[in-house]
Amino acid sequence: MSSPTTPVSVIIPTHNRAGFLARAIDSVLSQTYANFELIVVDDGSTDETPALLSSYGTALTSLRQENRGPAAARNAGISAARHSLLAFLDSDDQFTKNKLELQVSAMEAQPELLISHTQETWFRNGRHLNQKKRHAKEGGDIFARSLELCVVGMSTVMARRELFGLVGLFDESFPCCEDYELWLRASATHPFLLVDAPLTVKHGGREDQVSVQFKTGMDYFRIRAMEKLLADISLTPEQSRLAREELVRRALLYGNGCLKHGRLEDGQRCLALAEHHASLV
Repeated sequence: MSSPTTPVSVIIPTHNRAGFLARAIDSVLSQTYANFELIVVDDGSTDETPALLSSYGTALTSLRQENRGPAAARNAGISAARHSLLAFLDSDDQFTKNKLELQVSAMEAQPELLISHTQETWFRNGRHLNQKKRHAKEGGDIFARSLELCVVGMSTVMARRELFGLVGLFDESFPCCEDYELWLRASATHPFLLVDAPLTVKHGGREDQVSVQFKTGMDYFRIRAMEKLLADISLTPEQSRLAREELVRRALLYGNGCLKHGRLEDGQRCLALAEHHASLV
């Protein structure tokens, strides 16, 4: 196989993660593949992030915006990117040294595919975490599995700019689950290429992470993502059935949970939503 040549724009959104950001940046700058630009979008950090970014000089491009969330930060990176091949890395994760080289090679070998992802190695509070079977990564048509949970790790993704022109950017109204929502839109019409190697290291278990901050509300945003999908995207009859069944299941769970905790309005809305979509299955 010939060596890859396609240039890549790597986008790192960050907010108050100065203690982890250098590890992420260094994992990009030490890649075996050198044909890339690195864009770090500082989403209104109030810690030492600006000084840290300045210390890298011209090794990266630093953008700063008011705090608007990870979706807006990634969209800003996409807008600023000079290249048509885009890779994403969360500021508390890291790439393995050959991540870009192997993933660019895989995408060059299948130019008809617009998006790829890789396997991950997970750490929680510094300890290696074995992934459950339900989190196993797959390629091809991943729509059905993407309904149940977010099966594409954000830091594993490499996509052609063309994809965003076809399915849209990250929805900035989602403070969390913005990746889940985008993968639903993308997987409804596009197959995903799986590079079957653990090329990203994911670090979790901290209180500052969006998945922890919104843990009790993630079902709400996934329900909202499925509502949006059914309203805005032309799905096949089978895709519509699968989406409605998952929406009903999740809305019943979330709605009953709201009622149990005294949130009557939210609970009744979700149960009515479940009843509506159940009637359409």
